[in-house]
Amino acid sequence: MQWIEEELERLRFESLYRQRSLREGLLDFCSNDYLAMKDHPEVIEESVKVLRNYGLGSGASALVSGYTKHHRDLEDKLSEFKLTPCCVLFGSGYLANLGTIPVLVGEDDLVLSDQLNHASIIDACRLSKSKVLVYRHGDYQHLEELLKTFRNYHRRCLIVTDTVFSMDGDIADIRTLKRYAEEFDCMLYLDEAHATGVLGPSGKGGLEEFGESWEDYIVVMGTLSKAIGSYGAFVCGSKVLCDYLVNKARSLIFSTSLPPAVCAGAKKAIEIIQRESWRVRKLKEKSELIYSRLSTIGLEVLFHHTPILPIMVYEEAKALDLRDRLLKQGILIQAIRYPTVPIGMARLRLTTTLRYTDDYLERLFKAFEKL
Repeated sequence: MQWIEEELERLRFESLYRQRSLREGLLDFCSNDYLAMKDHPEVIEESVKVLRNYGLGSGASALVSGYTKHHRDLEDKLSEFKLTPCCVLFGSGYLANLGTIPVLVGEDDLVLSDQLNHASIIDACRLSKSKVLVYRHGDYQHLEELLKTFRNYHRRCLIVTDTVFSMDGDIADIRTLKRYAEEFDCMLYLDEAHATGVLGPSGKGGLEEFGESWEDYIVVMGTLSKAIGSYGAFVCGSKVLCDYLVNKARSLIFSTSLPPAVCAGAKKAIEIIQRESWRVRKLKEKSELIYSRLSTIGLEVLFHHTPILPIMVYEEAKALDLRDRLLKQGILIQAIRYPTVPIGMARLRLTTTLRYTDDYLERLFKAFEKL
């Protein structure tokens, strides 16, 4: 089809063309495996043990025959970790948002969404058919103005935000959002994909970071694919919310459930995080070190004390050039461009993980000094 080739050519011309890169043989500096859980020996051992007993896949959706003790045990562990009464598993973070948000709000309802929320939140809000108002990123005065103007004209209201924003690494003000949710009778939806295992002294996430407790109007979504080092996602909240999602969330009802071995490995990873809380502290220290060294070199790095450290380049073509020059030195840091970030805000998205040794980091710093 000629029109497809023309569209691809336009993307190439505008430095927006994407292609996958094999990471083999490269030093990976853009992984979300923050706490180095994906290949932890205990995680691998537990996963392999269950793999031998249960096989590769679950065989069906959770409501047919794809719900095992390993799914239940992981849900119990997650609700304990997040300090909520209940938890439901989903196939991915995208599926969790797409399945949950549209059953919480509908045509007569209002959604207030942060300007820099993840694409899955944006798509889920559209799918809900609610009136969606976008407040300026982190501008809670703007959010308050929208609530005062529009809240009373709608049946239900949902405030939705990333806790840690995936492309900038900054943190939503959970305490302020919780106060607005209470004042204006709203549900508060926290996407904790990049906050779970990262924020709070023990990695429980945004509520722990701000010293706030869970309330039954708060919905906590998170992924297993970042700091937990596995795959899949979850939604934590009240028992009635979990029952509701099992009955209404289409991306849960009509999707094959996670493989039992994946659930077992994720549960083991959470146990290790609970046992070794030093990992959360060490991640912050390593992130601060990387920020300090890169800033000394002269790079413009955004840093909000999370493991996401965007190196600002701004120009799309320049970002691609820097990515390719780093690849020639054996270093993988992806160039992030539109539509993931606005035009003219291109960056190299560097992330911190505990797997970086001192030698590993020295190679990174020397590579940037050469550039």
